[in-house]
Amino acid sequence: MTDDTDAGSVDRRDAALVDAFTTEPTAGNVAGVVPDAAGLDDDQLLSIAREFGASETAFVSPSTEADRRIRYFSPTTEVDLCGHATIAAHARLFETGAIEAGTHSLETNVGVMEVEVTEEGRVWMTQNAPTVYEVEVDYDRLGDVLGVTPEAFRDVGAELPVAYATSGLPFVVVPVNFLEHLGDMAPDFDAVEAFADEHDAAGVYAFTFDALGPESTVHGRCFVPGAGIDEDPVTGTASGACGAYLDHFAAFSGGDASDAPGSPAGAGGETDTPDEMVFEQGHYVDRPGTVRVRATGGAPAVGGDAVTALEGTVRVPDSAEDEIIEV
Repeated sequence: MTDDTDAGSVDRRDAALVDAFTTEPTAGNVAGVVPDAAGLDDDQLLSIAREFGASETAFVSPSTEADRRIRYFSPTTEVDLCGHATIAAHARLFETGAIEAGTHSLETNVGVMEVEVTEEGRVWMTQNAPTVYEVEVDYDRLGDVLGVTPEAFRDVGAELPVAYATSGLPFVVVPVNFLEHLGDMAPDFDAVEAFADEHDAAGVYAFTFDALGPESTVHGRCFVPGAGIDEDPVTGTASGACGAYLDHFAAFSGGDASDAPGSPAGAGGETDTPDEMVFEQGHYVDRPGTVRVRATGGAPAVGGDAVTALEGTVRVPDSAEDEIIEV
């Protein structure tokens, strides 16, 4: 039997594990969600994220600039923006009745963003205006970094280059010719981290039009070892960046768009980008999921469903700031 005489003073917060970009539990991308993280310091947030073990945990707190604020922590560090954790957090808040369907403003480390929750509970996150530009890459080296033959890139590079793309969190976007090559990738994660750092990116997002689903636009894989995530199952921020990339380089209309660094997507004219694209991801880590992407007309938006897999409370560790050190 446990002595719980001090249980009344223990700080416990509601918490959940929510699978985003799926309607099936244990699929998609799992995020921790703490819907009331007010008053918790960075060490406490990181400790809880480490305990959850999800690629990111979303901590919701009040905001003076928006309807709410979210901070995102991986098990090792704070992340400025996370799409799947944003989807998971708002789906959970809607499920529990904390918010209603409609448009909500969200304060993040990269600015205030707009989140829409539909009556059915699907969540759409509008990201920042994109920046996209081509980067020079040696395909032989890229093949070594990603653990795949350089031939995976050569016959798509003439039309679609390797590029830096961001709509809140930056990625190096890498087009690949066939799903077989994408699936064969066995990255050197230290090399991936160094490669991403060279281009001031969070990670590498590789994609192919050779997708599994008949309605899917692309199949993607995302590697973010610098944040402690070797392979992220289904990635909202990278999907938004890739959507902006496809629009910028006019992938659906012959590659006529402008490639001036920092110019808006589609600056060269009409791009024939679909109003809504479907990105599939996660199959190679047994966590399949689907991201819906809108990338025309400025800032891209990513949308998806989510399902709660586990709910309960988390005991908050003591704050290091409360410790008194006697000398």
